[in-house]
Amino acid sequence: MDYYEILEVSKDAGKEEIKSAFRQKARALHPDVNKAPDAAEKFKELGKAYETLMDDNKRATYDRFGEDGLKNAGFDTGGPFAGGFGGLDEVLQSFMSGMGFNFGGFGFGHDPNAPFPGDDLRLDIEISFEEAVFGTQKEIKFDHLELCPACSGTGAQKGSQPEVCPACHGTGQVQHVMRTPMGAFSQIATCPECRGAGQVIKHKCPECKGHGHAGKEKSIEIKIPAGVDNMSKIRVSGEGDAGRNGGRPGDLFVVLHVKPSDYFKRDGSDIYTKIEISPAQAVLGDEVTVRTIDGEQTIHIAAGVQSGNSVKLKNAGVPLVSRPSSRGDHVVVISVKIPAKISDEEKELYKKLYEINTGKTAKPAGWFAKK
Repeated sequence: MDYYEILEVSKDAGKEEIKSAFRQKARALHPDVNKAPDAAEKFKELGKAYETLMDDNKRATYDRFGEDGLKNAGFDTGGPFAGGFGGLDEVLQSFMSGMGFNFGGFGFGHDPNAPFPGDDLRLDIEISFEEAVFGTQKEIKFDHLELCPACSGTGAQKGSQPEVCPACHGTGQVQHVMRTPMGAFSQIATCPECRGAGQVIKHKCPECKGHGHAGKEKSIEIKIPAGVDNMSKIRVSGEGDAGRNGGRPGDLFVVLHVKPSDYFKRDGSDIYTKIEISPAQAVLGDEVTVRTIDGEQTIHIAAGVQSGNSVKLKNAGVPLVSRPSSRGDHVVVISVKIPAKISDEEKELYKKLYEINTGKTAKPAGWFAKK
């Protein structure tokens, strides 16, 4: 199994993104909510993936050697739910409790009235190379769920209120007792009347049809800091979908796609460009003008420079996101270009240079044979 695919995150995902992905999937797969035959097994796999990727040592081993590598390294690969749903570690218990699940006995009990956070959202936008380097302000538009203004999120028609579910008495769960020759066994399931909400709405809000949320397009302006790179993520707190029962709204993650430059090449915070010089410039040295992200700048070419050598312009690269006052370097890579055509005067000079360097008379080949 691929832990990143299970959580649907990229291999460079941070811990906050992994937590958010786990939270969303855990809500859908939890056995108290999802009655599919394979829900429990998928929930265990989800817990195993989350536990591994949140542990730096386990994650590093998994990235290099996979699940077998974890076993060979002596790590416990059973996951937090290997012994049933009562074997959670402290961190996972705390995390799941914040989702509205409380623990006791041999499993989970779902509190239908607990605050439930809204879903996080993702928005992909494209920015130019220059905008990524220098930063910018960007207006973005996106759709998200907000509390229905007509019913303030209750889902009930104005003038009415949701009522306690008569089937489960507000618990969101119903208990079935099965009598067998070995004794009576009880099974707890999600209430079919209220679907675990603990409340029923007799008179639904006409605006949201009883959902309590309404889709809305929103436009906001975000600040893109200088130095961001392709696939960088900007978290906009509270701009995801609205929560339920007073739960906090989710967050909006803006993923940046940077268009490459036709001239500059970027590697981290460093910028690379290439210039061509003549053999005479390479031998004697020169002062040449190059284009940088800050404008034109004159650089010194040392005498005797070789093709492939470079000149480094310190602090002329991309600003660091964490420290905008610090920047990478601009590296100018030098290429000595051999001319394809030369004048008669140049031909005589190269011929003389050849004779000085070799002590031989230049033979009529190549340039020297051309009239």
